[in-house]
Amino acid sequence: MSGLRPSEVLRRAERYLEVHGVESPRATAEIMLQDVLRADRATLYSRSRGLSSAEARAFGRALCRRCTGTPLQHLTGHQAFRRLDLEVRPGVFVPRPETEVVVDVVMEKLANVEAPRILDVGTGTGAIALSIAAELASARVLATDLSAEAVALARRNAERLGLDVAILEGDLFSPLPIELSGSFDVVVSNPPYVGAEDWDALPPEVRSDPELALLGGTQVHGRLAEEAPAWLGTGGSLVMEIGADQGEELAGRDRVVAGDRGG
Repeated sequence: MSGLRPSEVLRRAERYLEVHGVESPRATAEIMLQDVLRADRATLYSRSRGLSSAEARAFGRALCRRCTGTPLQHLTGHQAFRRLDLEVRPGVFVPRPETEVVVDVVMEKLANVEAPRILDVGTGTGAIALSIAAELASARVLATDLSAEAVALARRNAERLGLDVAILEGDLFSPLPIELSGSFDVVVSNPPYVGAEDWDALPPEVRSDPELALLGGTQVHGRLAEEAPAWLGTGGSLVMEIGADQGEELAGRDRVVAGDRGG
């Protein structure tokens, strides 16, 4: 591909990705080439200069990795989530577009709450916590995660985006100071919900995420439902993402289950 113009490289890459069964081959090729060339989409189609040998080799390696199951986000190091551009890396769960609806439900719960306090449990990259902080300036947002890698990455995203979110390392509510009990308006979580029996059927790019962030069935949901009331104020809400087939088991709607703490 060395010497070829980006438009021709894209045509060849699209065919290659399609043959290997990669979803959305044209869009994938565009994103990958933009990343290699550090160029926007318009430049890909307007640039007359061909790829250098180094650029062609880098793009060829990226194509091979994508076709063998490496997630696109691990190749580019970024993932869009609502209004944010998040840094992602191997070893930390890549946020999915369906999780954006969880933030919508949280916003509905907080519609009439002044200066709300929110806790995001199992924050990963910080997607939910940082989105709430970005879209609700009056909110005070805290987050926890069991993974030291996730905590470090979420803190990095918070700093890069200029968002004031405290991120603590530990299991569920364990890293929180006891004086915060009964103080949150919303506890929100996208816990691991894949059943062990479903693991082998997952696409390779999904299995690239850490098992800690994926495997759990409804076990963690149960723990959250049991422990969250102690941290919620009166009328506070627990909002959790669930698997597409877990709505009946958890009395949820679509991909979200929510409940309020009474007085």
